[in-house]
Amino acid sequence: QLQLAESGGDLVQPGGSLRLACVASRFTLRYYAIGWFRQAPGKEREGVACITSNGDHAYYADSVKGRFTLSRDNAKNTVYLLMNSLEAEDTGVYYCAADQIGCYLSTDSEYDYWGQGTQVTVSS
Repeated sequence: QLQLAESGGDLVQPGGSLRLACVASRFTLRYYAIGWFRQAPGKEREGVACITSNGDHAYYADSVKGRFTLSRDNAKNTVYLLMNSLEAEDTGVYYCAADQIGCYLSTDSEYDYWGQGTQVTVSS
């Protein structure tokens, strides 16, 4: 069974940074576009960022643009989400998802595989 696993979530103070990782098992991540989504308590899941399979293009939600950065390490079969200048509004469970066709922020229904999520809490 193909699997994704997120890690790196933590409790951090406002203004701090975290780096989330999305690691694939039993498939090669470089052939997939990767999206990151988050879900805050009582809210719907929303797209945060996505990166194309070749890494040439990355897209970000307006709320995180300029603060979050995606990168790929194909040798480690991993995609990273670096989050800087974190705000309380960034709190939530962060999920990564993989799709063979494209990179989507506005919808999560296109993605083929999902991780279990990692908790990010921004609080003083």
